[in-house]
Amino acid sequence: MTTRTLLLGGLSALLLAGAAQAAPAAKPAPLPPAANQALAHDILKELIAINTVHDHGTLVAAKAVLARLKTAGFSDADAQLLVMPEHPNQGQVVVRLRAKAPKAKPVLWIGHLDVVEAKPEDWTVPPFALTEKDGWWYGRGVQDMKGEDAIVLAALIRLKQEGFTPDRDLIFAFTSDEESGDANGVEWLVKTHRDLIDAGLVINPDGGGGATREGKPLYYGIQTSEKVFVTFQIEATNKGGHSSIPEPDNAIYELAKALDKIAAYSFPVETTPTTRGDFLVAAAQASGQTAADLKAVAQTPPDLAAAARLSATPERNARLRTTCVATGLSGGHAENALPQRASALIQCRMMPVDSQAQVQAKLAEVINDPKIAIKVYTPANPAPDSPLDPALNAKLSAVIHAEWPGVTIAPHMDLGASDSIYTRAVGIPSYAMAAVWYDADDNRAHGRDERISEKAYYEGLQFQYGLIKSLGGGK
Repeated sequence: MTTRTLLLGGLSALLLAGAAQAAPAAKPAPLPPAANQALAHDILKELIAINTVHDHGTLVAAKAVLARLKTAGFSDADAQLLVMPEHPNQGQVVVRLRAKAPKAKPVLWIGHLDVVEAKPEDWTVPPFALTEKDGWWYGRGVQDMKGEDAIVLAALIRLKQEGFTPDRDLIFAFTSDEESGDANGVEWLVKTHRDLIDAGLVINPDGGGGATREGKPLYYGIQTSEKVFVTFQIEATNKGGHSSIPEPDNAIYELAKALDKIAAYSFPVETTPTTRGDFLVAAAQASGQTAADLKAVAQTPPDLAAAARLSATPERNARLRTTCVATGLSGGHAENALPQRASALIQCRMMPVDSQAQVQAKLAEVINDPKIAIKVYTPANPAPDSPLDPALNAKLSAVIHAEWPGVTIAPHMDLGASDSIYTRAVGIPSYAMAAVWYDADDNRAHGRDERISEKAYYEGLQFQYGLIKSLGGGK
């Protein structure tokens, strides 16, 4: 694999040329009515109290969402609960706000209801209850992503109550198993209920968004891209024997040698229009050698010496190349026996321009040992970058600046994965745009005492309301 670029229908010219330019200051939009704020608070409180880790499932939470929609006046035809036959505890809700005479394909919002595990003994507050103190709200999922779900739901209910009629249908899907498990709701809907969620555009609040440092905004990222994960299993096997007579070809030792080689290897530097735009924005906010290096890697081709210096920081290294890391290990079958088998899981986060086959071939080349077998453990779901046309970019930027005047807007590639991989894979342009800003130095998603600020939550509510209205058009 060599350094390559990816042309995305004008995205490079659109975002690289103006990524660091801030829009003129605008008058802040008023906060939503107090009643809608109270609704958004109550929905979040209700959702946080429902444990939706994989083993519990999302059905109870989905029923709570459906009940809110029915109370708001959505019909049975427009607000549906769908349960996977093979996973009866995993519920999805799909709701449609209809246009009278649609002028374009629908816009689809997706948001997962499941959360990662949270052990009460590790937290200083109850993880499955909304705790409010000192302007912060705590609870598993407040950031990832029940806070976003509650905001979307509250904004949608407000629009329904106001009698808003869009120019195109607006679809909202609240789904299961984004975090873990084999019951991913978006994947299932795409495969089995495409008619319910087919759209011309997807908004995913589970990515992108705004980051602050010391209370000051850094930038707002529109996620047009994300790294694609694939997990491989590497395995050494042996005839084994008695531990009293060690053999020179020990399966555990052979595996260890392979892992050492993987740990020492760095994949080549690769950039895309999205990452180059992101680097330019980061350069404008940095200084000295770091700023110069960020500008240098944003060029085509990138400066490899600059990339090497930036790679000393793990987060920047991950934005510059495909990465592979050991995440699981097993070996041996008895303490007094030579191991007959030793294996490890290697999870790779691929740049969008790489493929599963390329990465597997490179790992085999790096290991360079025919006794080590490499097989796919969890296959990749290829997700190409989403092009951002000028008209859409202008509309999204206007909504962002209406709530946060003058903030810098940047293209963004998420290092993790989201449900956008399933919609991008079937050709629907998908953009992750979180509504609630987070602290870049204290990001607690998936961690202990997960929290968001009350102020950021209500700003996000107003932002999401404006985004839905803008993309829906109409009155």
